[in-house]
Amino acid sequence: MKSPLYRWELVQAVTGQRVFGIVRSAGPQEAVAAAEAMLDAGLNAVEVALTTPRALTAVARLAEQRPDALIGAGTVLDEAAARAAVEAGARFLVSPHLNPGVIRTGHRYGVPVFPGAATPTEIVRALEEGADAVKLFPASAVTPSWLQAVRAAIPQLPAIPTGGVTIDDAPGWIAAGAIACGMGSALTSGGAQAAERRVTTLLTRLAQASSPA
Repeated sequence: MKSPLYRWELVQAVTGQRVFGIVRSAGPQEAVAAAEAMLDAGLNAVEVALTTPRALTAVARLAEQRPDALIGAGTVLDEAAARAAVEAGARFLVSPHLNPGVIRTGHRYGVPVFPGAATPTEIVRALEEGADAVKLFPASAVTPSWLQAVRAAIPQLPAIPTGGVTIDDAPGWIAAGAIACGMGSALTSGGAQAAERRVTTLLTRLAQASSPA
């Protein structure tokens, strides 16, 4: 049996490829299929959004069937959802907003939490509350140059742009200082074969992208 990873090790593992997948589906069966398509294509980490009906069923099934994968839960809005996700097997939690209770709950069980923020004020508060990384959401509302400007003032920010990130602009986010990007339909639309091609292309581009020193 493998030893459990520490929280900081989980953060490194989830962001190691500079991208993780996001699944929002009509139900657990579709969520599992979409997640497996991304995992089979080469991703190590996939988040199942709790907006998916019976999402925790999908999280539990993926955690059991894919023990070497990093399965997370997204759209975690409160402490009850955070604890339920961890009990289902989620190894990281993502929120669209900042709820200190979600961070505390995740940390209580050794699980990293990436809360959402959209302004420098929210970003700093998220860091003060102990966020392991900050989800910049929605990324489509800003640009990589915005992140670069923010990081000039907050260089310690571990940013994860999410919401509207594409294969074409993901390398630009990494070059601007993001530690990873969260991506959903940009990877999954078109079925498993299309997802495999996109993931392969994306991983190659991200491996070539350079973060600022």
